[in-house]
Amino acid sequence: MNDITVREMHGVLIEPATLKIQRLLPGPIERVWAYLTDSGLRRQWLAAGQMELRPGAPFEFVWRNDELTNPPGQRPPGFSEEQRMESRITEVDPPRKLTFTWGASGEVSFELEKEGAEVLLTVIHRRIPDRSVLLSVAAGWHMHLDVLVARARGVEPAPFWDGWSRLKSDYDRRLPA
Repeated sequence: MNDITVREMHGVLIEPATLKIQRLLPGPIERVWAYLTDSGLRRQWLAAGQMELRPGAPFEFVWRNDELTNPPGQRPPGFSEEQRMESRITEVDPPRKLTFTWGASGEVSFELEKEGAEVLLTVIHRRIPDRSVLLSVAAGWHMHLDVLVARARGVEPAPFWDGWSRLKSDYDRRLPA
């Protein structure tokens, strides 16, 4: 049994408003770091947005989730073709850690750790304001990371929106009310 089958694929609450989710990716660590920090690579699995990698630097995430997979699946009601969010880098330790604000209230950190020829990516999303947002965020990170793993391994990811909708229902059952 390999390490990826042993790890929990779903995010877990490590505090009431803090979600942690992990994925194992093919290395080297610099390649995974590029998927997190290079706008062109990041837009393939999460969102575009140029980053100046220094604490205090502002940046904007631009999501176009319909472009992440082919086909994209059925976009749920209430989501537009494009979403934008202003953020600010709060910590940078290349190629191990990147932390930034999540809009006006939250914070997200990406932490990378070598595990042989692979890299463990840990995403921690802090200060999630309520359960409704938690369910969307958990499904979002889970599906975005599944797309990242597929891209990094050179395989076609599953339709984004169909996975997101399924995962949102799954997290509704898994996470405490």
